[in-house]
Amino acid sequence: MVRFHRLALGAAFVAALSLMPSSPVGNVVFAAAAEMTDDEQKAEEAAVNAAAEEMIAEATPYAPPAGSSSFEYEAEVHKMLDIVINSLYTNKDIFLRELISNASDALDKIRFLSVTKPEMLGDTTELEVKVEYDPEAKTLTIRDTGIGMGKDDLVANLGTVARSGTTNFMKALSAGESNDVNMIGMFGVGFYSTFLVADRVSVASKCNDDDTQHIWESLNGEASFHVGPDPRGNTLGRGTEITLHLKEDADEYLSPYKLKELIRHYSEFVTHPVSLRQIKTIQVPKEKDEFEEDEPKEEKEEGDDDIEISDEDEEEKEPEMEEVTTYEYEQINTDPAIWARDKELITDDEYQEFWSVVSKGDGGGKAEDWTHFNAEGNINFKSILYIPTEVPQALQQGQLDQMTSGLRLYVRKVLISDEFDLMPRYLSFIKGVVDSDDLPLNVNRETLQESKIIKIIKKKLVRKSLDLIRKMSLKEMPEDDEEDVEVDTDGNIIPMDKPKKIHPYIEWYKKFGLSLKMGCIDDSANKDKLQKLLRFKSSKTDGEDEYVSLQEYVGRMKEWQKEIYMFPGEAIKTLKESSFMDAFVDRDVEVIYLTDSIDEYFLGQVREFDGKKFRDITKEGVKFSDEDEDMAKRRAKVYTETFKPLTKYLKKLFGSDVSRVAISKRLGRAPAIISSSEWGNSANMDRIMRAQAFAHGVAPGENMMPSGILELNPRHPFVVKLLESMPEDEEGEVSDEVKDTAWILLDMATMSGGFPIRDPEKYAARMSRVLKGTLGVESLALADEIDPPELEDEPDEPAFEMPDMGGMGDFNMEDFNLDDLDM
Repeated sequence: MVRFHRLALGAAFVAALSLMPSSPVGNVVFAAAAEMTDDEQKAEEAAVNAAAEEMIAEATPYAPPAGSSSFEYEAEVHKMLDIVINSLYTNKDIFLRELISNASDALDKIRFLSVTKPEMLGDTTELEVKVEYDPEAKTLTIRDTGIGMGKDDLVANLGTVARSGTTNFMKALSAGESNDVNMIGMFGVGFYSTFLVADRVSVASKCNDDDTQHIWESLNGEASFHVGPDPRGNTLGRGTEITLHLKEDADEYLSPYKLKELIRHYSEFVTHPVSLRQIKTIQVPKEKDEFEEDEPKEEKEEGDDDIEISDEDEEEKEPEMEEVTTYEYEQINTDPAIWARDKELITDDEYQEFWSVVSKGDGGGKAEDWTHFNAEGNINFKSILYIPTEVPQALQQGQLDQMTSGLRLYVRKVLISDEFDLMPRYLSFIKGVVDSDDLPLNVNRETLQESKIIKIIKKKLVRKSLDLIRKMSLKEMPEDDEEDVEVDTDGNIIPMDKPKKIHPYIEWYKKFGLSLKMGCIDDSANKDKLQKLLRFKSSKTDGEDEYVSLQEYVGRMKEWQKEIYMFPGEAIKTLKESSFMDAFVDRDVEVIYLTDSIDEYFLGQVREFDGKKFRDITKEGVKFSDEDEDMAKRRAKVYTETFKPLTKYLKKLFGSDVSRVAISKRLGRAPAIISSSEWGNSANMDRIMRAQAFAHGVAPGENMMPSGILELNPRHPFVVKLLESMPEDEEGEVSDEVKDTAWILLDMATMSGGFPIRDPEKYAARMSRVLKGTLGVESLALADEIDPPELEDEPDEPAFEMPDMGGMGDFNMEDFNLDDLDM
């Protein structure tokens, strides 16, 4: 290519402009130049030179490297390149991952070969990857000291022989799976991702088997490439250097911040060091010319004293500064891939340090526990899984959809993706890494997500996670720390009240228990394992930190007890005082309290544990087997017949407000209570559903409350008195007082059952009538308004007068000096 001098280019450019008929340059430019200052003329000349060079560069055709030969791409390779270049997808960042991964493979090759043949390393003993950017030339260079390639390797690997790979790639695309750019690399064609960001790609390489360094070069969209000796000579020693001449819209890859982010994201744990060359401009003192002579000293005149006069206040003259561009390499992948090491050689501190790398600060400063394992079988992989001490931010707010995946999937320490769903949603708080050699480096995410390999990995990860949590729950209580004790004058130890120790698993469970309950609902395959990890409050647990497991509950069930009794509600204090608990307290039967909103869904989905069915005590069908079954049947029959007039009348009176009226077999001290049908919603579930923010199809204020079952206590005086108030004739009149009493009984039963009052206005009217009768009030008409007499005006309070300070009139605060005080 012919090269021109800057002035010649500028002259040609100005001359071309001056010859244009419509251009004013020919008439004005020389006259204007005479009026310009020197600085303006220099700026104008620079602008002309830049414009001329740009025009010449655009007009200059591409010239391949000197001495190179031209080769045609195979048809399939060219077609594949066309798809890559014209992809509609914007995830171009993966090109850097592909190039660093290829460089890492080349370094691994030379390292393995040098084990038996150390001489193969030669003078290039450092195995590393370097990334350089040049904003002026708009190039990005990735250089490694790996195995390198000769001329035949460049031709074979980068253009004509990648037959099986490109063929399979094209078949996958033609099958309609996806032309997502993320598929690049799936069939070993990751190198071609460089054309996503580059107009021209140059590959210089040198291997031990060839004394000549060769260069491969191709333009974006061309059907051919060029290979020949590198005109620069042997600049590498050994290895490969890939230079990308970036497109106009790829300037972001000239930013050191962007490059650092990509390298750290995709190649954070690559074995070999990956360094980025940083370009910095600094100010340094300007060096003096070695031939510059010192200024001559002034000769002394006669009569001058030999005394040297120095001015201490005279500032030293600041040295003249100049800008200097410096280049400094910074290693980006400084975090170790400890999962590849023997776990016996890794300390707890190292695991905790790696936790900070994996968690990125989300999940607490330290990990609660972890497991490090190698999975072997149909697919082999290594993994470290961490359990956090604190709930991640998104999980705290219940935003499961915004929970980012805590696991990263690697292939040979190169990140495939951190978006794979390797864990079910109930274990989304688990963080860690998975590294497998059996996966392709880069595949379509959706395709791999449904693959058999990922399903096997996911199954093993879930099993390992649950085993880790189980081991946490089985750990022994930590021993008490030795503390100083106090003794009295006789030497006796004074007993001190120590706070009760809490098992570490309970501390952790209080934060993550909801996730385990969600797992019982979602993961039927592991439901039994998950239930053993649950902990509950019960009627026999005391204190905020005392819980019971289902295994412990079953172990202390009554001999006659066949079911596990559950009581869902809003607060433990309310549950303890509920009328539903009377019969259980009398029989000393333990009841598990469920106060989490998810517990209702848990009861609906998980029906039993260890062969024992769950029984919601707020629903019908609660039976006790501690009494004579025959006696219970005879007693129930007599009660039903005796109270039939009352139950029949109350059902007629209440109408649809109750589904039916029945005689209770379990009430102790309460006169009545509203329970739910066995397959209906409990009061607690009804409360949860009414609180749904996005409940559709219900108008504001519309009555959504279900009709419950009114259970009457046949032994309670209120119920007995109501029965006596019933007329002998079914068609007989019932007094308004009896009707109000019946409605108040229903109101009491409704509130005791956990339901809200169905009609507050009618309830208020009934209570007003009750109060009217109780207080003996004949009429509810308001009394006349009072007319109090006018009050005489009260005298105003005396104004405050400033006391006489006696001689302070001439005092001036400005004359007051604090320094005169003897402090």
